[in-house]
Amino acid sequence: MAQRETYDIAIIGAGPAGLAAAISAREAGAENILIIERDTHPGGILQQCIHPGFGLEYFGEELTGPEYAYRFCRKAADYNINIMLDTMVLSLEKGCICAVSPQKGLFKVNAKAIVLAMGCRERTRGAIKIPGTRAAGIYTAGAAQRMLNIKGELVGRKIVILGSGDIGMIMARRMTLEGAEVKVIVEILPYLSGLIRNKVQCLDDFGIPLRLAHTITDISGVNRVESVTICEVDDNKMPVRGSEEIIECDTVLLSVGLIPENEISMDAGIKLSAATKGPVVDQFMQTSIKGVFACGNVLHVNDLVDNVTRESEIAGRSAALYAAGKLPEMKHINTAAGRGVGYVCPQLIACAENEAELFFRVRLPMNKVTMSVLCGPNVITSRRAARVSPGEMDKLVLSKEMMRAVDGDITICVEEEQE
Repeated sequence: MAQRETYDIAIIGAGPAGLAAAISAREAGAENILIIERDTHPGGILQQCIHPGFGLEYFGEELTGPEYAYRFCRKAADYNINIMLDTMVLSLEKGCICAVSPQKGLFKVNAKAIVLAMGCRERTRGAIKIPGTRAAGIYTAGAAQRMLNIKGELVGRKIVILGSGDIGMIMARRMTLEGAEVKVIVEILPYLSGLIRNKVQCLDDFGIPLRLAHTITDISGVNRVESVTICEVDDNKMPVRGSEEIIECDTVLLSVGLIPENEISMDAGIKLSAATKGPVVDQFMQTSIKGVFACGNVLHVNDLVDNVTRESEIAGRSAALYAAGKLPEMKHINTAAGRGVGYVCPQLIACAENEAELFFRVRLPMNKVTMSVLCGPNVITSRRAARVSPGEMDKLVLSKEMMRAVDGDITICVEEEQE
């Protein structure tokens, strides 16, 4: 029979989201906190992100990924938060987590509140169905990053990268610094998928070419990748005949999107959003199952770890309140993506006199826009921006006073201003 352990709060994942949630929960009064992590070290993906650019918004200074993670690991240790490493969660059901580890074997954890912070994974070649041979030398950008930054292994010398996501651009710079030749980055969309600052710092500064509205249509090679065929695509993302170009290379890196790790969530019966592929939550980060909260990239894919931290602090505080019986049940209203908006998170707002932060992404790049929160025909709040892009998260905040004016479902719209 599996042994049982009992905690006030159990958190699945010791990445930046899980660590921030645990620290926030402790500061909100929770005493007995457990973090379960499948890796052998805490910190999550930040362990392999040795480049700078983290912490500018949260700490007001530029840090590398390991430096950012260390600050939270150290604080978690100061708070005596229990982190159970090398432990895999198998299932979640009614406040009970079933997990397994080499030290304990199969065991169960009962918790008054549970926080999901499992992060996300990369899309692979199989997910996007690139034609060609099954030669060696095809990696996701994150796998190549781990090989280089953790294992010290350079995966190739002549590189083609598919996708202009942030990790793809960062790895283009990293491989160049290690002496590899990045032939080109190809992006199927007519606009950049990642942050503008990464394009400037990683591509423009190193002279790495970027081809928008292009994709890989074939990979050739017997034992190892020898070349790829790239092709221009039309407005329907279909290859344009006659635009084929063969590029010799020995390695293909894929930076084609991230998928929130929600198999445990689905098995537990938690309602997921079709737009974000993460749990549906309210502004307290509570999912459709009471007492279960979600934060970080398991909820929706973020572009900045600073945003992950702030979001996770909300989840941690809310979990502490729930565990103490101080998070009341409230009526919810829906949030919706209106004109120009791809998705909104949170998808629900509890009718309480609390500030609510609404994160969203636009569908297409736009210049000189007005971002508005509408309740029926009434504009609750709005903000102007010089430029918006799908690769960059935006946010609107509803103050306590604004929340009092909300008496129905709300919609976020982003529209270009008329000249």
